[in-house]
Amino acid sequence: MDIQWDILAEYAPYFAKGTLLTIGLSLAGILIGCILGLFIGLGKMVRNKFIAFPFNCYIAFFRGTPLMVQILLIHFGVIPPILGTTNAIVAAIVALSLNSAAYVSEIFRAGIQSIDKGQMEAARSLGMNHVQAMRFAILPQAFKRMIPPLGNEFVVLIKDSSLAAIIAAPELMYWGRAMQGQYYRPWEPYITAALIYFVLTFSLSLLLSRLERRLTTE
Repeated sequence: MDIQWDILAEYAPYFAKGTLLTIGLSLAGILIGCILGLFIGLGKMVRNKFIAFPFNCYIAFFRGTPLMVQILLIHFGVIPPILGTTNAIVAAIVALSLNSAAYVSEIFRAGIQSIDKGQMEAARSLGMNHVQAMRFAILPQAFKRMIPPLGNEFVVLIKDSSLAAIIAAPELMYWGRAMQGQYYRPWEPYITAALIYFVLTFSLSLLLSRLERRLTTE
């Protein structure tokens, strides 16, 4: 395999910009997804079936349909009526956030339910209402247990952000496809993209492992 280094040098600035956008899309997706996921997870835990029903439907839809389809629906069907035009970056952030929220909600639900019920009763006996008990007693304990699955969700989101290339969001995979389309050489762009994704996900996995060990020793 003869690698043409001059092609890689030409596209290096574009790969750098694409990597930054990939990180930005993933960060936005996981942060917004965590906020939405917390409320969706709490909504699913409500004992009233009528209140919990829409939250269950949300989770079932976004976990049961391909992310690519969700990106296309949001890009062509949701964003234009709101903004008056298409915007690939906004559509990618919205799609990644909504998709991540469905998975994060299950992580929050499982983490909260893993805490012994006696903790809630103890907090209520100290005079806290349900919201205060959840905020100051349950969630801090549950969060430590949720670090590994949340970290895995972030890793998955970094890889899934490559699907934003189908709507021409100029992230990492977009520039890999652009390079391949210009020079008709698959090895240089796709191996480069694969290595960058690997570095991002592997570095994040190491960071999360250290954080998890630090939290468990406290």
